[in-house]
Amino acid sequence: MTGAAEFRIERIDTFQVPPRWILVRVETSGGACGWGEAIVAKRPAAVTGAVADLAANVAGADARRIEDLWQRMRRDAFFRGGPILTTAAAAIEQALWDIKGRANGLPAYEFLGGAVREAVPLYAWIGGDRPADVVDHAGARIQQGFSAVKMNATEELDYIDDHAKIDAVVERVASLRDAYGNRLRVALDFHGRVHRAMAKALFAELDGFDLMWIEEPLGPGYEDALGEVARVASRTPIAKGERLTSRWEFKRLFEARVVDIVQPDVSFTGLFELEKICRMAEAYDVAVAPHCPNGPVSLAASLQVDCCAGNVVIQEQSLGLHYDLGYAGLAPAEMHDYLSDPGPLTPVDGRLEVPPGPGLGIEIDEDAVRGRAGSWRLADPNWRHPDGRLAEW
Repeated sequence: MTGAAEFRIERIDTFQVPPRWILVRVETSGGACGWGEAIVAKRPAAVTGAVADLAANVAGADARRIEDLWQRMRRDAFFRGGPILTTAAAAIEQALWDIKGRANGLPAYEFLGGAVREAVPLYAWIGGDRPADVVDHAGARIQQGFSAVKMNATEELDYIDDHAKIDAVVERVASLRDAYGNRLRVALDFHGRVHRAMAKALFAELDGFDLMWIEEPLGPGYEDALGEVARVASRTPIAKGERLTSRWEFKRLFEARVVDIVQPDVSFTGLFELEKICRMAEAYDVAVAPHCPNGPVSLAASLQVDCCAGNVVIQEQSLGLHYDLGYAGLAPAEMHDYLSDPGPLTPVDGRLEVPPGPGLGIEIDEDAVRGRAGSWRLADPNWRHPDGRLAEW
């Protein structure tokens, strides 16, 4: 491949920055650089270690051979998969697309078939980890231009729990409908906190509220029970997929025909794999709402795929998200704090325009990243039931 000498991967650096983000910078022998983003914020040492391991394996390789490098990072070892290794590979892969696009003066989506839309609709978070004050928070989001929001459904919920907790969930959703009617689209995130019996009870009570979707109604490992739960709420779309990392994992979900919306996260899948999952979902008549309560690079990478996948219906983003505003004692920060120009990631009327810039379409403020980089640790939540047993978070 011509010009390969100047595109050899020379250096890969990882930066932990507030509020809980892990940014990855890849530099080539010719001085080109690109940015990616890893997640799994509660395991930063493991993630940065995985990035370092993969960096050693791909050092000297041609940065433009993205698919080959993704295959190497994901498959060229006996032990493979899992959230730590996949997020490390995804962050490096995103940075490679940034480099490739910049080298050719094109947005990454131009290599994926080109844009099919002018703008991408977004939703915003309300309510916090243990949902509260949702009406006021939703009102603030409407003032910001959003017409779609998502909130956690409930706090701790036992295998079989007091029906008062079911009532509290219903009352929160009803309060939003009373205040804003159907002009506000509402998604409810069960976050894998809810066990099968209580999920069925909640679905039965919530089916009449015309929710945008119910997300992760059951925790990981209980996918075989999704169909049973979904039958209770025939009107409500079911969404899942934020913890899945590849086509092979999504394949099982598609073949079970129990979800209406999948939610791959580009910082697990990588950019090109996200695009492949969207195409795969289209063949099963399934919509896509990419997961992204993350930082600026992850959102920018998601947008590259959103632009060219017609079954992407809405995009998550983290502006004003409770996890970024001093959560668990960490320093607060917003996406715009690390951008030289916040424009490409500034929503207007609850949407982001298709980014015209090369690569991932954003300019990272490297001085800001280096100036705020350091080590932080986000402890596990350690939620407990009243009798002391561990509760799902």
